[in-house]
Amino acid sequence: MDKFAHIRKVILLHGIWMPEATLWPLARHLAAAGFVPEIFCYSSIFSQSDATVKRLLARLKGQPAHLLGHSLGGLIALRALSAATPQQAGRIGRVLCLGTPLTGSRVAKSLARRRLSRHLLGGNARLLQDGCCDCPKGAEVGMIAGSLGLGIGRLLARFDEVNDGTVALSETRPSWLACHCLLAVGHNGLLWSDKAAQQAVHFFRHGSFMGAG
Repeated sequence: MDKFAHIRKVILLHGIWMPEATLWPLARHLAAAGFVPEIFCYSSIFSQSDATVKRLLARLKGQPAHLLGHSLGGLIALRALSAATPQQAGRIGRVLCLGTPLTGSRVAKSLARRRLSRHLLGGNARLLQDGCCDCPKGAEVGMIAGSLGLGIGRLLARFDEVNDGTVALSETRPSWLACHCLLAVGHNGLLWSDKAAQQAVHFFRHGSFMGAG
């Protein structure tokens, strides 16, 4: 029996430098599929990651919810899952990351080495550089990554492997993922891709991706 089958609420988290509106297309797809999406807004530059995680966990005092995070948003979601008390963790369903550098971002590391650029990462600089290498026991975490290497990240770091223009494929593949899906879209294209939205719905319903296996 699927222990997450009853969860309809999905909390969406945007990435760094991204406004709330970038999540509207995904929210519409989720709503059309019968889920209840809520967008979690936070300052990706001026807020410290610990403070953002605390606010996110406070949002989970109500009904249980799945979490969906694009890029940095996925790292915030995983940090919240790790920091949650047993009671809070019981209200978190599946966690879906879109183009999230779970093993650490080489673009973030490149920016951090530049005196004038490191401030662009703000209070989440260390989280973006280090990633989240651990996954709480019993958690179901999925990843949708992109393979269309067009993006500003290519101006900041060198990629010698498949990438979405900002995040390398290897950065999205820690060994503990429940499932992984690769689509021919760029980093921000993951937010507007119909295929990504369809895979997100399937993951929240079944804990897997269409065509996987």
